[in-house]
Amino acid sequence: MTESVPRAPRRWRWAASDDGEARTWFAIANDGIIATAGILEGFAGAGAGDQVLLTAAATATIAGMLSVGGAEWAEASAERDSQLRASEDEQREIQDNPEAEARELTTYYLDKGLTPEVAEEVSRQLMARDPLSVQLETEYGIREIRSTASTLRAGVGAGLVHAVGALIPLLISFFFPSRMESLAIVAAVVISLTITSVLSARLGRTHLRRTLLRSLGVGLATMAISYLVGLLVL
Repeated sequence: MTESVPRAPRRWRWAASDDGEARTWFAIANDGIIATAGILEGFAGAGAGDQVLLTAAATATIAGMLSVGGAEWAEASAERDSQLRASEDEQREIQDNPEAEARELTTYYLDKGLTPEVAEEVSRQLMARDPLSVQLETEYGIREIRSTASTLRAGVGAGLVHAVGALIPLLISFFFPSRMESLAIVAAVVISLTITSVLSARLGRTHLRRTLLRSLGVGLATMAISYLVGLLVL
């Protein structure tokens, strides 16, 4: 009877496989928080009134959402194009010279430490099952070619996450009068960046203190410099 290997809790298995994506979403949300708050602090430093601050916050939220979403979609689409090109090249090489591709695969597993006999057997079985997929994974690290739908989801998701972050200073500009707005924005940004840093560190299994210090440092510095610029250009 074989001994079963204990499985990690589901949330930690998810974090281990998707921690990079989780950090990306939180980084985008933080960007929405910090960029919009910085713009508002700059206008506040210049003495802008309630209506101007609200307009600036709304404009920054919409422009940021479209810009970040569009950039993420473009990057995901470029990645998909690259994957398709690699797939076409590999398919052609497999058709033209399958023996050479099999030797490359055997060499790959030899470099991983397998014996020649085992490496040849593994290569033979994988090439017999799905030669294109195994070549894409071993040569390019491509496990699955992105779909058009996934590139759209990446863009829309990034835009929405950025908007959620930007919504925090936007709501401050809506509910607080301009004389209280700067302090309210700073407080809200500190609280929201603390929350996102804790969640990001937990999901990504990174060091909480360093993550928090980086986020707060960038956020506070951005707001302080923006406020100073507003004072100087007034």
